[in-house]
Amino acid sequence: MPSKRVFVLVLCFALIPLSLAAAQSETAAPSETPQGIRIEFISGSHLRIENQFGDVDAEVWKENFVTVSATVEGSKPLARSPVVIENRKQLLLISIVRRPTDPPLAIRLTVKIPESAHAEIITGKHSISLRGTPSSASLRSVGGDVTVGFSEAPNADILARSITGSVASTLPDFRTSNGHVLQGRLGAGAQTLRVNSQSGGISLALINEAEVRSNRVPDELVDLQTPRKPAGTPAPVLDTQEISEGDIIRVDSQLVTLNMSVVDRNTSRGVVGLRQSDFRLFENGNEQQILQFESSSAPFDLMLLIDLSGSTRDVVSLIRAAALRFVNAARPSDRIGVITFAGRPTLVSALTLNRQTLRERINAIGTEAGDTKLYDAADFSLTQLLQDTKNARRTAVVLMSDGLDGNIEGVQGEGSKLSYSDLVNRVREFDGVIYTLWLNTEYEALSPLDTQPEAFDAGHDRLKEIADAGGGAFYEVERLEDLAGAYERVVADLGTVYSLAYRPSDKTRDAKWRAIRVTVNRPNAVARGKHGYYAN
Repeated sequence: MPSKRVFVLVLCFALIPLSLAAAQSETAAPSETPQGIRIEFISGSHLRIENQFGDVDAEVWKENFVTVSATVEGSKPLARSPVVIENRKQLLLISIVRRPTDPPLAIRLTVKIPESAHAEIITGKHSISLRGTPSSASLRSVGGDVTVGFSEAPNADILARSITGSVASTLPDFRTSNGHVLQGRLGAGAQTLRVNSQSGGISLALINEAEVRSNRVPDELVDLQTPRKPAGTPAPVLDTQEISEGDIIRVDSQLVTLNMSVVDRNTSRGVVGLRQSDFRLFENGNEQQILQFESSSAPFDLMLLIDLSGSTRDVVSLIRAAALRFVNAARPSDRIGVITFAGRPTLVSALTLNRQTLRERINAIGTEAGDTKLYDAADFSLTQLLQDTKNARRTAVVLMSDGLDGNIEGVQGEGSKLSYSDLVNRVREFDGVIYTLWLNTEYEALSPLDTQPEAFDAGHDRLKEIADAGGGAFYEVERLEDLAGAYERVVADLGTVYSLAYRPSDKTRDAKWRAIRVTVNRPNAVARGKHGYYAN
């Protein structure tokens, strides 16, 4: 009989600090709150879970922390936990690793997820089981089956797709037993669920929570019940005292990353060819040691975010042409993605180096309906970059809009669910750069139902504030015909961006503003980027 060992961690995740403490001593059922490590949870944060060596079982719960346990089966027990944890501000990554010296083994990952989380779960040939839905969930498996069980009728936008497998649903008003794609909205669509598998089957169904706990699950939903314990004798659950420092790999969340565009003060042209030794960095007047440096030639992941609200076919044609100019101007090593939005964001193209595919998808862009939800779309674009970025590439969002989210007073229609202040806070925590291009769409208001002049001013000012918070630049585009030229100026500016990272010498997390100043050892050279951060 193969031996089995269980590693348990209890986690809560936060922006900063990554504070570790023993679990509190309140009495709770072991299945609900195992002993272990805790990290505070920030509502609305992002959680990425990847296990290429076994199944993933996830459950959504009302607690404000995440629990993680890994069950290992193999001929020999592991000496150390296979769970790897990395904290990147508002993104918590949990993955399973097998070291070169580890024997072949299967590792089942079990996770409990807060309701407010934005979760992504990835496996290779193994299965994913999710019970309940967080704020948003993206489930991807290459060859494994994916099952999603709901304790009540879901209130979500759902897209389930399997290339060669089947998609089945027994949800009320959302039933199917065959086919490869299932898409629709249940309720008001308050949550988002995306399920993709290349060859595995996908199942969506209601499941009674009480039946799950008592193991009285109908035969047709047996795959959705709480996972049965595999054969073998489990080793004791590791509590805080038994987990050694080597059991958890942590990336210091206090590492501060800056993206600085360097220009000549006299000519306003970018300065290239600088080295790390050309920069000096100060926090609250105290010089800091630069630990990481990327030159202006390092590639970017660029996400074009395009406002199509209220656009006619003629307008969309000009927008397409401008986006193609951006693609042509970008460096071949830069990956580019495209998102359009009106009432909701649409991923036109994920990040890609394939320029031909990108051009084809841009040329297929059409009009979109719905009120302008700019802040939700911007949040969606940041999430896409967090999910898709590979090889630690630098990231940037290039946003084109008139800034008229429905949340602004004087703008007709429904606004974003995300508030403007929440978006700005998220932009400040974004490690990349954000450029905004304000398109002037102002017209004379002839009635109280028309967009008022004050609203146009607010849209202009807010886009400028977003660029400032994102460390990028703000461009005013008075005519749509000028948009292509503005895009080309953004590309030129990105070619002057250097990336620096340091660990603050002041370790206190007092939520106070830390002013950042960067000087460049070149005549007339000025570094432009984020001015500081809050030490939360």
